[in-house]
Amino acid sequence: MHIADALLSPVVGVAFWAASASLIGYSAKKVSLEADASKTPLMGVLGAFVFAAQMINFTIPGTGSSGHLGGGLLLTILLGPYRAFITLASVLVIQSLLFADGGILALGCNMFNLAFFPAFIAFPFIYRVIAGNSASPGKRAAGSMTAAIAGLLMGALCVVLETTLSGITELPFSTFLLFMLPIHLAIGIVEGLVTLAVVSFVMKTEPALLTGQPASKPRFILAGFTVAALIAGGVVSLFASSRPDGLEWSIAKVTQQQELQGGNDKVHNLLASLQDRLAFLPDYAFKRSEKTVGKSAISASPLNSGTSVSGIIGSLSVLLLAGTAGFVLRKSSPNRERERVNPRAQ
Repeated sequence: MHIADALLSPVVGVAFWAASASLIGYSAKKVSLEADASKTPLMGVLGAFVFAAQMINFTIPGTGSSGHLGGGLLLTILLGPYRAFITLASVLVIQSLLFADGGILALGCNMFNLAFFPAFIAFPFIYRVIAGNSASPGKRAAGSMTAAIAGLLMGALCVVLETTLSGITELPFSTFLLFMLPIHLAIGIVEGLVTLAVVSFVMKTEPALLTGQPASKPRFILAGFTVAALIAGGVVSLFASSRPDGLEWSIAKVTQQQELQGGNDKVHNLLASLQDRLAFLPDYAFKRSEKTVGKSAISASPLNSGTSVSGIIGSLSVLLLAGTAGFVLRKSSPNRERERVNPRAQ
C-alpha cells in the first residue's frame, strides 16, 4: 500500500508531509518524557524485522494480486504507539530513498496510512479494548485480527481519499474503493494472523514486553529479531510473490492499465530525479544498463536479482536509523537524567 508520487498532487503530498512530521515530533516528545526507556533499544531491531517482513509479498488466491504486511500494529503492541510511529516512519524513509518503494512526495501519506491508523486508532480503541494486557489466547487472537483488519482498511480508505483529493488521475472514488477495501480485507486477515503469531511467541519468551515491564532478557529479544530480520530479508524474500500488490492491482482493475500516468510538473520531475539518484537498488534489484537488460536468463534469477542484498542492506539501514533515533530519545529521557545524577539508584 505504498503510494507512488504519480497518484498525488503536490498540495496533498505536502499536507501529509506536514501531518506526519508533526506526528513524529509529537511522538519523539512523548517518548523523551517517559521515565521507562527500556523498550527504546528495541526500535532498531523491530524496525529491521518489519522492513524484512514487508519484502515478503504473499499471493492472495483467486485475485491475481499479492499483499505484504504493514507491521504497524505489531510494532505498537511491542513498543507502544509513539515508538512504533517513529520506527515505521524509519522503515518507510529507507524504502523510499534507497529502494524507490513509494515516492518521496508520497512519503508523508505512506507514513500516515501505514503508521497513524494502527498506532493511534486501531491499537488504543480496538486492540487494547479487546485484548488489553490479558494472557488469554482468545482475547489476543480477537484483538489482533480485529485491529489489524481495521487498521489496513482505514489506511486503504485514506489512499482512495488522497488520490481523489489530488485529482490528477482518473480513478473514480466509488469504483476504486470497491476494489481497494476487499483486497485489503484479505491482506488484513494475514496481517492479523502474523501479528498474533509473533505476539504469542513474545508472550511465551518475554511477556514483560506486553505488560509494560522492563524486559528480563533484552539480549535474547534483540538477537532473536535481528536474526529473524536477516533471514527474512536475505533468504525468505527470494520466494516472495511477483504479482502486483493490492494497490497496484486495484488501479489496474479500475483503469485497465498496468501503469498509471500521473503528474508531469516540476515538483514531480524534480523528486523523481532525486529518487533515481538516491535509490541504488530500485525495486530491491540491481540497477541494469541498457546493454545488460535481457542479455541472460541467468541474470534474472532470484539469486542474481539483488533481492537478498536489498533485504540485508535495508534491514541493517533501518536498524541503524531507528536504532539511532531510539538512542537519542533514550538519552533525553528523565530516567537517564536520574541515572547520571545518581548512578547507584539502579
